[in-house]
Amino acid sequence: MPTLPARVPLPGGAVTAVSAVSSLDLRRRLSGDRGIALGLVVLSAAVVVGIAINPEAVPVVGAFVPLVLAVLLLSNRLMVAYAFYMLLVITAATLLQDDITARTGSAIVAMYLLTLTVIGVGRGPGRLAVSRLRGESMLVDLRDRILAQGQIPPLPEGWAVESAIASAGGTGFAGDFIVANLGERGRRIDLVVVDVSGKGEAAGTRALQLSGAMGGLVGALPPSGFLPAANDYLLQRSWEEGFASAVHLSVDLADGSFELRSAGHPPAVQRHAGSGRWQVLRAEGQVLGVLEDADFEPLRGRLAPGDALLLYTDGMVEEPRRDIELGIDQMMGEAESLLRGSWDGLAARLVAAVGSPDDDRALLVVHRRG
Repeated sequence: MPTLPARVPLPGGAVTAVSAVSSLDLRRRLSGDRGIALGLVVLSAAVVVGIAINPEAVPVVGAFVPLVLAVLLLSNRLMVAYAFYMLLVITAATLLQDDITARTGSAIVAMYLLTLTVIGVGRGPGRLAVSRLRGESMLVDLRDRILAQGQIPPLPEGWAVESAIASAGGTGFAGDFIVANLGERGRRIDLVVVDVSGKGEAAGTRALQLSGAMGGLVGALPPSGFLPAANDYLLQRSWEEGFASAVHLSVDLADGSFELRSAGHPPAVQRHAGSGRWQVLRAEGQVLGVLEDADFEPLRGRLAPGDALLLYTDGMVEEPRRDIELGIDQMMGEAESLLRGSWDGLAARLVAAVGSPDDDRALLVVHRRG
């Protein structure tokens, strides 16, 4: 299921909400490992009962089956604990034998040796088990690195930014990500929302590489140079699915003026506090990684006190057999409905309320408090 965004208050009145795999997710994975271990314990007990009732149908080597499963499925710590348990199971199975033949005795000795080997290797520096926990921890680290690029820096009083990301089908990766940078001695903030082509682990891997590059570019270049540089970077990668859409917002935090540039991305929307109306901001530009010397014309505007901007990916507004304009209208209508409560937490609530669960979804809310 999609991860739930968590709101994190920051100094200076800034707020950010990001979806991340936290320590709770790790505890859930550990709990899953313990569930597998419990199942193997039950299976081992069934083997012992089978040996006791009918040793001809269930030989002692039957205990080998759950041990192999433990090696394949459990993390090292649980695997070693289970191997000690298996020593007890094998001993119990041996004592239940009325007549131990030479063949059965050899099998028992082999099982003892194999179990002791599993214990020795599992407790040593080597890794015999194919650890799901370690692999999933790597996925956690990968997404944490992507999310770290989108952490909102402390903003001046009167500004708030929230972001939320949900992955397609609740998978461990999202091809959508956010990059943020505070420059000009805290006067200007640059925010980028990116949608990498593809889904799943392949999109997540490309998103990690691209988010790192964009994080460096957005802080080193003027607003006009960022998207052209990102386009050149993607063209040099030679990825099979080497394109991405992006929207870049650069806001002057002193007077609220902004520049918006788009690279094949859905249009941003602005809410004007004075009229209470939403305006679609259609900046033009080619997707990244397709054409050389692509041009990205800026759309300029201003956020007055109380105004807000929404930047989002197509998963928020696109669904099969539905025009994207209808999706944008639905998103604005839902946002207006949710605003009857508070701006706080709007990003998380809006991502949960609209969009396709079969697509990655990302949303960034920039609010100049009145």
